[in-house]
Amino acid sequence: MKIAVVGATGLVGGEILKVLEERNFPVTELLAVASERSVGKEVTFKGKQIKVIGFEEAIAAKPEIAIFSAGGGTSLELAPRFAEAGITVIDNSSAWRMDPTKKLVVPEINAGELTREDKIIANPNCSTIQMVVVLNPLHQKYKIKRVVVSTYQSVTGTGKAAVDQLFSERAGDHSKGKVYPHQIDLNVLPHIDVFLDNGYTKEEMKMTNETKKIMGDDSIAVTATTVRIPTIGGHSEAVNIEFENEFDLDEVRQILSEAEGVILQDDPKKALYPMPLTAHGKDETFVGRIRRDESQPKTLNLWIVADNLRKGAATNTVQIAEFLAKHDLVGVAQAV
Repeated sequence: MKIAVVGATGLVGGEILKVLEERNFPVTELLAVASERSVGKEVTFKGKQIKVIGFEEAIAAKPEIAIFSAGGGTSLELAPRFAEAGITVIDNSSAWRMDPTKKLVVPEINAGELTREDKIIANPNCSTIQMVVVLNPLHQKYKIKRVVVSTYQSVTGTGKAAVDQLFSERAGDHSKGKVYPHQIDLNVLPHIDVFLDNGYTKEEMKMTNETKKIMGDDSIAVTATTVRIPTIGGHSEAVNIEFENEFDLDEVRQILSEAEGVILQDDPKKALYPMPLTAHGKDETFVGRIRRDESQPKTLNLWIVADNLRKGAATNTVQIAEFLAKHDLVGVAQAV
């Protein structure tokens, strides 16, 4: 299968190349695609150097799938052009997520909704993906009423320049251009994306709205506070879940231990719980610190961690591509 990675020179683009290789996706030809300023550069895939090409050349090459990680503006402009050429686009930006005509997909939950007609498929926000992978099996059993989530998000979620800012500040150099409005090293910023009129940030509202769409249930109430912390390796989330029905803690652990894409790490006596350091480079979502909220009935607390560049971005897009390939859901335009 001919695959294009649009935004191949970026942080997430590089991770997509790595995940395609690690998961042995059946790539017969890889097209590394980026903006004009990156054309002619090289990226590495399966030990070979691949020259970066521009958007027009990529469309003309007619890959079956194009995985986009090049920002919302690029996706809004170019994804429809790729789709019109019969190419199935899996888009990692926020551009199409809440479009009612586009599917918002986490394969463990709703890949079965995909059809051959879906030519632009949205990949959810990283912090939403790891949360819903854990929430969904519990929702099926106990029915979720309300979710209160506080996140502790890695600087890698902002990109390479943010990682550079963190390590420059750590080395005592505060002269370089800042991605964040304040120092990030030895600090915590309750500020991810832009502030909206309701006082929430765009990231917080993404978690609220995307959760309902992915899980197909608008009755689930979600409120979020999203926070940037000076770590790399993954996003962490403290999640408080109120259910309609009573639950048993042992049964909750059993459900999560059997959930697709989830690894249970829940042995406080041995200091075993999820951390970005141990989630780094992994495709799974990790859950632990499972305990009853003793302040009100039918309510659970837990802690979720995943590598935001992997499951939160690259891995989820590749898993969508794997589902499309397995179920022969690409290439419609060429067959017509």
